[in-house]
Amino acid sequence: MLNILKIAVRNLTRFGRRTLLTSSLITLGIVGVLLFIAVSGSFKAIMIGQFTDAMLGHLEVHHKGYVASIDSLPLNLNMQPTMVEKVDQVLKKVDAVESYSERIKLGAMFSNFTETTSIRINGVDPVKEAATTPLLPGRIIEGSKEGALIKPGEILIPTVLARGMKVKVGDTIVLVATNRDGSVNGKTFVVRGILESISGPSGKDGYITLNDARDLLRMKEPEISEIAIRLKNPAKLDQVYAELSQELSGIAGKQGQSAMAGKGGGAALEVHTWADLSPFASIVRMIDLLAVFIKVMMVSIVLISVMNVMVMAVYERIREIGTISAIGTPPGRILSLFLTEGLLLGLGGAALGTAISLAVIYALNVWKVSIHFGMQEQAIKLSPSVSASDVVTIAAMVVIMALLASLQPAWKASRMDPITALGHV
Repeated sequence: MLNILKIAVRNLTRFGRRTLLTSSLITLGIVGVLLFIAVSGSFKAIMIGQFTDAMLGHLEVHHKGYVASIDSLPLNLNMQPTMVEKVDQVLKKVDAVESYSERIKLGAMFSNFTETTSIRINGVDPVKEAATTPLLPGRIIEGSKEGALIKPGEILIPTVLARGMKVKVGDTIVLVATNRDGSVNGKTFVVRGILESISGPSGKDGYITLNDARDLLRMKEPEISEIAIRLKNPAKLDQVYAELSQELSGIAGKQGQSAMAGKGGGAALEVHTWADLSPFASIVRMIDLLAVFIKVMMVSIVLISVMNVMVMAVYERIREIGTISAIGTPPGRILSLFLTEGLLLGLGGAALGTAISLAVIYALNVWKVSIHFGMQEQAIKLSPSVSASDVVTIAAMVVIMALLASLQPAWKASRMDPITALGHV
């Protein structure tokens, strides 16, 4: 085997320019794939983090049918106190849950006493909300970030609304909302801060305290629109989603019927991931799809490059193949020789490509690349990284494809008739 390896190395060095070109193509393919995985993965993580850590949480629990009608923020689909208490008991038992925050969501009219426009309001517990969406305080671009996220009688408003209505921190505004019974109520608030927008000009979400929201809606019972959940490890999202769906499926609905029994109104609660609630989930899926296409392109480059080299190697060395066959070299050894050459091309390209990729990724982490996401004014720095499993997978794909590309030319060389080969001109 050692002799075959030495001969394979000698043959590759004999045609150095062709070997270098092929290895360069393989290297380029690996560098392109690993860098795309690293950079796109970092961008995807930032994008997901901006929505989960600044707005949504990783998971949310709603009354059945609420998300389907979420554009109208239906108050009649709020979770009743008994349901909230049962959800609270379930969440406390799940170790993967780091924190959770109850919210009341409502639509209201926002007035600065001169002009009026619409606004979406989130009534939250300031402490729980800051723990569940830790990037939310950082979105305050005007106003104090110290102390509690928000206090009774205060409101956080989005920048698009503040600019459009010419409202500043410290101004007094009034919110007017219609409760479930159809009656209208108004309440004044002081602007505590202005929030940087994430989702673009359409982002009109403001924040007040949970009790203020209940007072505004004149709620007789402490109802909840949704419960946002933050996980200790976001990688366990699917696992926790399945666990919570199973645990919460037994909670009774209004008629006291269990979802497990499949009676009456069916399931009382629904669990949704951030991807179910954010339109940007389609961009994440597109990034994953692009990664697959890039890998397919790399495989094609390796396959075509190695096969071209090996076919030419067999064609140019027909008389050489005939000579070693005539002196008694078995077909299996000839097959091994050409497969080893293909394997060395794949290994060399994979090793060099991986080394260059890791060096570039390290450089990108030393000299940070900044991007602006959505409507955010503050730049976010990319932190590209690639997992060991991705490196091993890509390198293995290259080596396997190099072997497969060498198989047909090697098989043809091993089955060549010595007499015909020796007479080849």
